[in-house]
Amino acid sequence: MLRAYKFEEPSHAKLSIFLRGRSHASRRCPPLARRIVAAGRGVALAGAVLPLALIGILKFTQFEIEALKPLISGTPWLAWLYSVFGYAGTSYLLGVAELVTAALLIASPWFVRAGLVGGALGALTFLTTASTLLALPIWEPSAGGFPFLSFLGSFLIKDIALLGVSLVVLGESLARVRIGSR
Repeated sequence: MLRAYKFEEPSHAKLSIFLRGRSHASRRCPPLARRIVAAGRGVALAGAVLPLALIGILKFTQFEIEALKPLISGTPWLAWLYSVFGYAGTSYLLGVAELVTAALLIASPWFVRAGLVGGALGALTFLTTASTLLALPIWEPSAGGFPFLSFLGSFLIKDIALLGVSLVVLGESLARVRIGSR
């Protein structure tokens, strides 16, 4: 038989901490559920950190500088970056931002400020990359177009989920600040 669990206003002792799986209702949840939530939080955080770190490192290679040209040039709200920073400078800027964001997200379970800044930077990063879905050719014409994603569309669509993870980190960090200030 399924039981409904009553969710209460978070208190300092019951606050959700990313990766540790302590939700505000954790004292009322079965241990297995807490373990699954903790594992899910860890996997979600790793799922955001790994692409940021691995793709961030690529931004310092000529291969990635060339690969970014049609993506950034084809997005009107990003194309200005090339006139300000140049091709390599834009790629390096994005790489630094992605690596800093990854480091802050890694530290977020233990340091609330890292969660605030990392969550905000992650949200901004993934919102920006997800927004390119509106400007770039993401539907595969050889398969009939919509709803069939092209390789580019398949690559970019994941950023919507990563945006969600970043928002969770940011929101939980904001909750930690609020509770700590009481």
